[in-house]
Amino acid sequence: MFKKLLSVCAAAILAVGAGAAPAAATPDATSVRVMSFNIHHGADPADNLDLERNAEVIEDSGAEIIGLQEVDNHWSSRSDFEDQAAWLAERLGMHYAYAANLDRDPAAGQTERRQYGTAVLSEYPILRTENHLLTNIEYEVRPTEQRGLLETVINVEGNHISFYNTHLDHQRSEQRQSQMKEILAISEEMDRPTVLVGDLNAVPGTPEMETVLSQFSDVFEALGQPDDFTYPVENPNRRIDYILTKGQIEPVSAEVIDSDSSDHLPVIADLEVSQTPNGLNR
Repeated sequence: MFKKLLSVCAAAILAVGAGAAPAAATPDATSVRVMSFNIHHGADPADNLDLERNAEVIEDSGAEIIGLQEVDNHWSSRSDFEDQAAWLAERLGMHYAYAANLDRDPAAGQTERRQYGTAVLSEYPILRTENHLLTNIEYEVRPTEQRGLLETVINVEGNHISFYNTHLDHQRSEQRQSQMKEILAISEEMDRPTVLVGDLNAVPGTPEMETVLSQFSDVFEALGQPDDFTYPVENPNRRIDYILTKGQIEPVSAEVIDSDSSDHLPVIADLEVSQTPNGLNR
């Protein structure tokens, strides 16, 4: 059954007997499988549209929270004017949040606004969502495309995690460095366990990656898998799609999924999220 985006908040009440000292709480850990997937508007490298293939990749992976990039919403005939985030959420029976980084007037003969951006799918309730439009440097030649950071707070079996999804500039390291600094400024305000996923259009060791790794940990690097490449699909030779974490999160395993349903290979990771001793992660 289709689950629309929810704004629900759960509260836990801890009762302590009169005159008795509260027992020391033992932090609990929750397992969750996350994914980052640039779906290329539902098209394969030859630009053959088939959103069902993307749904099958997600379904077969067992991913519970997914960050999607290059997601169309009534964009054009290239994706049959589909609301792709809503379609995938209904197909997979998940909650979702959509963030339009490009938002234009309807195409000729259409009534819905043309939008292009990112999305989060989740088996767990999405408590809050906000899209942060990132600042563009104004270049006279080859101007940059508007990019954003989709922020969600997700209740994973009582543990609240901040889950961020982004798709950074593909042309200039300078622009990506600026975007990374903004992402860090936004995410550092949260004290809960945090996951950042996305197509970062940067390989390990670049200045923009060094910037983000000043606060986040690269799951694939932490697990000794720095050469698990994600692009291009055929004979991949670089890693530009990431799952990054900070706070009380431990990586257990990570994998690049072999699929030709897009022009990027999706990545998944199993994570252990620790609960704070005093209850829910807020």
